[in-house]
Amino acid sequence: MAKKTADSGPSTPATVALTRAKIAFTPHAYAHDDGATDFGAEAARALGVDPARVFKTLMVQTDQGLGIGIVPVDGLLDLKAVAAALGGKKATMADPALAEKKSGYVVGGISPIGQRMPLPTVLDDSALAHATIFVSGGRRGFDIELSPADLLRATNGRAAHIRR
Repeated sequence: MAKKTADSGPSTPATVALTRAKIAFTPHAYAHDDGATDFGAEAARALGVDPARVFKTLMVQTDQGLGIGIVPVDGLLDLKAVAAALGGKKATMADPALAEKKSGYVVGGISPIGQRMPLPTVLDDSALAHATIFVSGGRRGFDIELSPADLLRATNGRAAHIRR
């Protein structure tokens, strides 16, 4: 996997953070359809990648505060499991406006990397079965590919079973 070069994709807080941390990644830009609402499925189709390797970043509100759950786009986040993984008892999805404000990204382009306010992060353990996975690069129509271990390092996250 090559590191990002100036001509290989947009510069976003996610790519800047990865470059500063010397974490290898591959940028993947694609034409985003403004009518799309299932951003993860759109990315998987556009990139020709198995949806089990494309992960969505979801912000949750737990009784312990805000946190991030990262699950495959073809799965659903188990709110009880992500709450437990974050040290809480219950969780709800964060309001989209709050997610945008805290992350610094727009819904559909929220990257788990380079967020305005770093939050406790949990990656679904299914990611560990893949050499590389795809997450939003910080814009709609832009994903980054990296190893699950590097994603955990970049987010100071941990892996747990949080999908249903």
